[in-house]
Amino acid sequence: MIEAQGPLSIATFFTECLLHPKYGYYTTRDPFGAQGDFTTAPEISQMYGEMLGLFLAQTWHDQGNVAAFNLVELGPGRGTLMADILRATRTIAGFHSALQLHLIEASPTLQALQAKTLSAFNPTWHTQLDTVPQGPLFLVANEFFDALPIRQFIRDGQQWRERCVTVTEGDLTYALTEAAPHATLADRLADTKQGDLVETCAPAQAIAQEIGGRITQHGGVALIVDYGNRRSLGDTLQSLRSHHRVPPLLHPGLADLTAHVDFEALAKASPSAHTRPTDQGVFLERLGITPRANQLVKSLQGSALTSHIAAHRRLTHPSEMGTLFKAMGLFPASAPPPPGLD
Repeated sequence: MIEAQGPLSIATFFTECLLHPKYGYYTTRDPFGAQGDFTTAPEISQMYGEMLGLFLAQTWHDQGNVAAFNLVELGPGRGTLMADILRATRTIAGFHSALQLHLIEASPTLQALQAKTLSAFNPTWHTQLDTVPQGPLFLVANEFFDALPIRQFIRDGQQWRERCVTVTEGDLTYALTEAAPHATLADRLADTKQGDLVETCAPAQAIAQEIGGRITQHGGVALIVDYGNRRSLGDTLQSLRSHHRVPPLLHPGLADLTAHVDFEALAKASPSAHTRPTDQGVFLERLGITPRANQLVKSLQGSALTSHIAAHRRLTHPSEMGTLFKAMGLFPASAPPPPGLD
C-alpha cells in the first residue's frame, strides 16, 4: 500500500493491521487470555461482569423498568463479560424478559466464540451500531474505544504535521507531512506547545454521537470503561504481543494495537448528559465489589483463594487497573445519574 499510495496515516495503518480480512489481527485469532496477547477485566474475574450487570439493572429500574430495550455490547470479546452480566441479572424481575441482545463485532473468529458462550440468549450480531433497531439503549463498551484507529498530529507553530507510516530501507518507519492548519485541532492551540503530539479519533466521536443521540431520544444508558485520560496529550499508541509491549510498527497484523481514550472528546461528541470519568477502582468499590469479593472468599482456599485476592487487587488497586482505567456514563438529561458515577 505504501509503495502504491505513499505514506499511510496512523489511522489507516491501525485499521489494516487489526481488521484486514486476510491478515488482520482481530480477524485471524482469539487474542484474549493467557494464551493470547492481553487480558481484559472480564477475563480476570467474574466480579467485574457482575458489578456491571447490577449497574445496568439499577439504571433500568431508576428509569422506570422499561418494558423493552436493546442490550448492546461493543466489542464483546469471547462473550465473557456479557455472560457474567446476564448471570448477575437473572433474578431481577422483568429484566431478562425485556431485553433483546445485540453484539457489535467485526471479527468472524470472535463472533463464533460469542455464539458458543451466549447461545441461550439468542443474540443478533452487527458490524456497526447503526443497524441495531431504534429503542431504549442499555450499552456497555469495555475496552472498545481504545481499539479504534487514531490519527497523530505534532504541533509546528500555529499549524500541525501529521505523523504517518512509510518505508525506509525495507523497514516501516514514521514520517511527517508538511505543516498545515487543521480545523479540528484549532481548540488545542490554547493548551499545547511547539512539538506536542495530540491524537484524534473521529470514529470514536461518531459512535459517541450515535449512542448519545439514541439515549437522548429513547432513554437508557451507556457505560464506557477504558484506559485513557480526560484529554489527549502525548503519544499513547502501543502494541502488545504475548503480554509484552513491542514497537507498534514491528509486527503488523501479529500484535494488538491500542491508544488511550480521550474521554473529553467522547463527552463533547455525545448529545446526551454524561458523567465525569471515574477511576475504575472507585467505580467498582461504589458498586460493591469488595463485599462481593468477601462473599466469594468463603468458598475458596489454596491457589483459588490466592488468585481471587489477586484479581480483586488487579481490578481496583491504584497501582494496577484501578486508576489507569476510567468509567464514564452517558444518560438522558431527564434521568438521575447512573449508579457509581454520580
